[in-house]
Amino acid sequence: MAAKLKFDAIKVGDEIPKFVVEGVTRPDFVRYAGASGDFVPLHYDQTFVEAAGIPTVFAQGMFTAGLLSKALTDWAGIGNVRQFKVRFSTRVWPGDVVTCSGKVTNKLDRNGEKQVEGELIVLNQKGEPAIKGSFRAAAA
Repeated sequence: MAAKLKFDAIKVGDEIPKFVVEGVTRPDFVRYAGASGDFVPLHYDQTFVEAAGIPTVFAQGMFTAGLLSKALTDWAGIGNVRQFKVRFSTRVWPGDVVTCSGKVTNKLDRNGEKQVEGELIVLNQKGEPAIKGSFRAAAA
C-alpha cells in the first residue's frame, strides 16, 4: 500500500524515516547482479579485484541507490515519486552499515500538483556519504 503524503502536514525540514542495513554482504551484491544483469566482476570476483589492486569486492552503485529508493518510497509511496536523482560519493564494502535518510527542503505547486522536494543521503558507519541525492514527490 502506497503511503499518502499530506501536503498541509509536511513541513520543510521534516525528515524521512531512516532505513538502515546492518551490514551489506557479498551475497547481496551477487543477488543484485542476478536481478539487474550487472555482472561486472568488481562486485563478486575476489581474484579479479585483487589483481586490480582493490582489497575486496564492493557494492554496485545502483544496489546502494536501490536501498535509498526504498527509504523514499516507504515514506512517499512508490506511485508518488516524480523525480529521484543520485550521485555516488564512495564505495560500499561488505560489512558496511548503511543508513539511508533524507529531509524535505521545499513545498511547491507544480502544474497543479502539490509536491515536496528534498535531499537524500546514504551514510556508511564512519559517517561518510556513499550517495547524495534529491527527490520530488506528489502529496495530497
